[in-house]
Amino acid sequence: MKLVTAIIKPFKLEELRDVLSTIGIQGITVTEVKGFGRQKGHAEFYRGAEYLVQFVPKIKIEIAITDEMLTKVVDSIEKTAKTGAIGDGKIFVMDLEQVVRIRTGETDTDAL
Repeated sequence: MKLVTAIIKPFKLEELRDVLSTIGIQGITVTEVKGFGRQKGHAEFYRGAEYLVQFVPKIKIEIAITDEMLTKVVDSIEKTAKTGAIGDGKIFVMDLEQVVRIRTGETDTDAL
């Protein structure tokens, strides 16, 4: 099993949710986060004054999947979230040792 974590631009969330649903992903966890990468923030104007936004708003998506779904999920996230501009985000893949569905007690792939 794998845990896929993706950091994407906020306006791509709904499109990505739709794409993931079509490939059979039944659940995702979404968190609003802030951060910076190579762009190191950006300047904005508010009421005529310029100020530096050091932490850019992003969306963090976490998906627990079977090993067989990994390539399909990563490819779907990459294609959907890509705009070609700096700040498109990253995808992280980690091994998932155990999953337990609290309601039923099912474990591992049965719990996904």
